[in-house]
Amino acid sequence: MYTTKEAADYLGVTPSTIYRLEKRGLLHPTKTPGGQRRFSQESLEECLKRRQFFKTPMIKEISSVYKALPKSKPYFQKGSIWIYNADFLKINCIKERTIDLIVTSPPYNVGIKYNTHDDKMSYEDYLSFTKKWLTKCYKLVKDDGRFCLNIPLDKNKGGQQSVCADITTIAKQVGWKYHSTIIWNEQNISRRTAWGSWLSASAPYVIAPVEVIVVLYKNRWKKISGSRKSDISKKEFMEWTNGVWNFMGESKKKVGHPTPFPVELPKRCIKLFSFVGDTILDPFMGSGTTLLAACLNNRKAIGIEIDKNYCEIAKKRLIVEARINEEKLFLDL
Repeated sequence: MYTTKEAADYLGVTPSTIYRLEKRGLLHPTKTPGGQRRFSQESLEECLKRRQFFKTPMIKEISSVYKALPKSKPYFQKGSIWIYNADFLKINCIKERTIDLIVTSPPYNVGIKYNTHDDKMSYEDYLSFTKKWLTKCYKLVKDDGRFCLNIPLDKNKGGQQSVCADITTIAKQVGWKYHSTIIWNEQNISRRTAWGSWLSASAPYVIAPVEVIVVLYKNRWKKISGSRKSDISKKEFMEWTNGVWNFMGESKKKVGHPTPFPVELPKRCIKLFSFVGDTILDPFMGSGTTLLAACLNNRKAIGIEIDKNYCEIAKKRLIVEARINEEKLFLDL
């Protein structure tokens, strides 16, 4: 039997939502001799199963996770999905120690033509920039918060650099603890054009057609906060805990962004490393893929993107692909 607070954690909502569910006849607690409410696991599970039939009223109170300063007005907000058009290093709209999982792919500094961001910094400036945003991310996650960081294994364009090793070292200096590295095989070796010296030992390039997802955590690896409800299948768990992931990348033309990753990437990270109802953050939201995966898998999500055009792309993807305006989201109650 669960107390009101425990029931709220189980469902991934606030205690006030539990009272509203009870008032609407969607939860039926029993009472102790002292008059305190107790909820059975069976009733909570049934509540989760019926969430697609719930109506979506306007939220009268906003969770402390999303309390924004007056200048931090969201570009778009629907249900439990929030988009901010802002510089992640300057915005101050998220309370510290409230994020369960960060899933992001920061700029790679390889000369990509973004609308706003300078992707041609010196490598030293790039690492300095990286340290700043990694530090801010560290402050925002809970003590048992996780971080899935999609970055290159190395960098060949403009000079050889061990990007993964350097960024992982900086993350550990900031305070992040290392858990593991997932190799993402994009299966795009046919796109390779740089060989260095051709058929010669003088100066060949060795280029791995993969990216990595570095898995970090804050203070403790075992997750004890949140609903503690997993939605991952046995098949998914067995496949995804293998540290080599094989799936294709995403089409730039299709999404309208120069460096999109496929929904499969954040979906796996979200289902493997977070509970239902957890709060997901992407500080470099881009075309909104992380938010899309979070929405489709019953998580709350916050995306921050400096470019307004990309915010609009993310908004449209949520409306079209996740049908966010039509879904009767349980998390909105």
